Amino acid sequence: MYSDKLNLLPPYLFASLDELKRDKIKQGVDVINLGVGDPDLPTPPHIIDTLCKAARDPKNHKYPSYNGMPEFREAVARWYKNRFGVSLDMDKEVIALIGSKEGIAHLPLAFLNKDDLALVPDPAYTVYRIGVILAGGIPIPMPLLKENDFKPDLSKIDKKTRKYSKILFISYPNNPTSATVDESFYKEVVDFAMDNDLIVCSDNAYSEIYFDGYKPPSFLDVKNAKNVGVEFNSLSKTYNMTGWRIGYLVGNEDIVQGLGKVKTNVDSGVFNAVQIAATEALLGDQSCVEDNRKVYNERRDVLLKGLNNLGFDAMKPLATFYVWAKIPDGYDSLSFSKFLLDNAGIVVTPGVGFGEYGEGYIRFALTEKVERIEECINRISRLKNR
Repeated sequence: MYSDKLNLLPPYLFASLDELKRDKIKQGVDVINLGVGDPDLPTPPHIIDTLCKAARDPKNHKYPSYNGMPEFREAVARWYKNRFGVSLDMDKEVIALIGSKEGIAHLPLAFLNKDDLALVPDPAYTVYRIGVILAGGIPIPMPLLKENDFKPDLSKIDKKTRKYSKILFISYPNNPTSATVDESFYKEVVDFAMDNDLIVCSDNAYSEIYFDGYKPPSFLDVKNAKNVGVEFNSLSKTYNMTGWRIGYLVGNEDIVQGLGKVKTNVDSGVFNAVQIAATEALLGDQSCVEDNRKVYNERRDVLLKGLNNLGFDAMKPLATFYVWAKIPDGYDSLSFSKFLLDNAGIVVTPGVGFGEYGEGYIRFALTEKVERIEECINRISRLKNR
């Protein structure tokens, strides 16, 4: 019944987690959800107020422009200049997205032919791989291993794979491992892409969630980066706007316009009122972003202290709101995640759900209050002491 491409796709990980969580709640279990990366913090009031005003204006009730409102694209360009020092042509190098996930999924349609290869990190956000498959391409995993600080070892990609690959996906600060990089890594990526005629797609959705003096760079801040690549970013995590569905793609003009050609045929743009609110988010008071960082920093420290006291080997993240931890001996990541849900009512994400090289790990999302994280640690402690 379904197409061959659709049959190649595994069940979407987070939809499966939602189903398991709902089943437990129906059974009366007090579930602590540290699985999906959906901020529990509300969208700041000044952004909501801007949306409400714009939504009442009839001129915003019509179809939006395909590329995004000029005001929004200008705001993105100004934000990138202020935050990263990257200059962007708002008319040619910026396009609005219905969330960065949509753009990531659609971009391979613009550049991959049947059986073209795309280099995809593993473990990784599953949409990179899914987008490649839906475009008829073949995803080639690049292992992200602890011994290489969860960065791909580009030198180990063989010549044949390089020859037939067209796209290279990277994502730092990284989901799910929370690993970070500096500009030297991006320079290596740019050189590799130029040598092998690759399109680089950098996913920078967690650029504003950082701690301990670290401040994530942009891939586009490296010399020649704009010649080979683009960067996805989103308002979802920075401004707690996951449900608003707005993001953007910036960078190489030809790549941005290629995605634009796909989008003109498959969607009708982002509601203007949402774009106006997003413009306020980017250009307005940024103290809300700093407030978010303080909240996640406290939650991170509480969770890490608890996990370390329980004997877990967990990375201390310098960015993102995730903690990537090794599972105890005697389990795989799926069975341990199910064990926590069944016996403690705790939802975490099994590492294997992000790819085969995620096996052996689980991901905690810092999307519950400190008190709930402390309860999570207490429940795990009681399991160990049974």
